[in-house]
Amino acid sequence: MLTGVQVLLLGGDARGLEVIRKLTELDASVTVAGFDQLHSSLDGAVRAELSEDLFATADALVLPAVGTDDDGKIIAVFSDRELVLTDDYVARLPKHCTVYTGMAKPYLRNLCAKYAIRLVELFDRDDVAIYNSIPTAEGAVMMAIQNTDITIHGSSCMVLGIGRTGFTLARTLQGLGAKVKVGVRREEHFARAYEMGFEPFYIKQLQQFVGNIDLLFNTIPTMIVTAQIIANLPSRAVIIDLASKPGGTDFRFAEKRGIKALLAPGLPGIVAPKTAGRIIADCLSRLIEEDFRQRGNEQ
Repeated sequence: MLTGVQVLLLGGDARGLEVIRKLTELDASVTVAGFDQLHSSLDGAVRAELSEDLFATADALVLPAVGTDDDGKIIAVFSDRELVLTDDYVARLPKHCTVYTGMAKPYLRNLCAKYAIRLVELFDRDDVAIYNSIPTAEGAVMMAIQNTDITIHGSSCMVLGIGRTGFTLARTLQGLGAKVKVGVRREEHFARAYEMGFEPFYIKQLQQFVGNIDLLFNTIPTMIVTAQIIANLPSRAVIIDLASKPGGTDFRFAEKRGIKALLAPGLPGIVAPKTAGRIIADCLSRLIEEDFRQRGNEQ
């Protein structure tokens, strides 16, 4: 239980509603800002205007999937007001407070470091990333179906990267009857892809393997689908880039060549916000409870 824990939650999207529900169920005292346009109830959470006073008593500060942008702005889809996490706000946080977000940009990392506030990026955790790979894979398949005139079954698909997302996606495509090529960098990943029935190849050989594919899915967040690679793709191919912005595809050259290329980060929150919210909520509540218990033992 989280009785006595003061949680401040700022902005976010529909995933945040599941986080609020879970925390209040566990008896945390939850205050939220950035929900003034949401007309439904918030399961016992208290709505408030953003002010320095909110930060002074927070045991945990919960931010959206991407904590802030490069200028400190916080996404808040349920508000028409601008939310900005400023220096003054973070300075008011108690030293025991922990800031939780999905992933942090340098602005947020630097602010937390400046005031010695602990920062936890949930999407760095293997458990969260693996759970999130399920709606990501389903969303990628949805996009593939919407943007092609063929079935996934019998198609030639390529997945670049066999990490937490790539592995789930490759297995999902294979389950739908696709022929799946998997681009890897490490020998053990090559062996695992082979054992799983995929057609593995090393990323350095990418240009040799793209000549006859229908769908290319990229999960690697560096420029890997270059103009040279795109030049060797068949004109029917569709690229779906799942890496975080700006992705790993030369979108300018893809457009010039007439090849459809789509950047699709953050699919869990788009295609399955309730499920994605529950994934975050379950992990977040465990971490807050562990932190609260540890502080109790130290006192």
